[in-house]
Amino acid sequence: MQLYIGNKNYSSWSLRPWLLMQHAGIAFEEVTLRLSFEDGSPFKLALAAVAPTGKVPVLVDDGFAVWDTLAIAEYLADKFPARQLWPADPKARARARTLCAEMHSGFSALRNAFPMNIEAELPEVGARLLRDDPAVAADLARINAMWQQQLTEHGGPFLFGAFSIADAYFAPVVMRIRSYALPVPPAVGAYGERIVALPAMQQWIAQARAEHDFLPFDEPYRSQA
Repeated sequence: MQLYIGNKNYSSWSLRPWLLMQHAGIAFEEVTLRLSFEDGSPFKLALAAVAPTGKVPVLVDDGFAVWDTLAIAEYLADKFPARQLWPADPKARARARTLCAEMHSGFSALRNAFPMNIEAELPEVGARLLRDDPAVAADLARINAMWQQQLTEHGGPFLFGAFSIADAYFAPVVMRIRSYALPVPPAVGAYGERIVALPAMQQWIAQARAEHDFLPFDEPYRSQA
């Protein structure tokens, strides 16, 4: 299998299936493309050869392409049932799918205000936008409530006890919380630290910081030095 991803510092959607596969020990070839959304760019041309959307991530399995992040997770869960990528209990599994779908289609205020930027430290931006934008504050409050509820119900260390697709799906939010120093309750902060401490997550972070590739369209708060 091949997994097409973008810059690790910025590409939150790429992080989700990469972390899931790496943590679960699912073998794949990583194809990293420098993010660019201009027609005719190497990024667009490379993706056009495998999928119609021109976006990452894309999973290609023996020539068969899956180009939606949640669909990739479902495909992997079906292909590798022994890895138990979803919770085993039917109700917990339904809840995990529900939360992933909520992340997939929601939290636009938080995602737009705080693009993933792993190597950046922007606490003043986080404080200002939480103060000035009620929609951003509401999204963060929902994240805090969601994670606290799941950690309480399942006892941790992850949202549904064992690491699952849901944790991979929310890993980019963990990184946003860190980069923008967003205020979270102690249990939520401890959960985020456990995500960051995963060997696969540590590998992604190290490689993101090593890119040194400033992309202006993903940098609303900084200019290139």
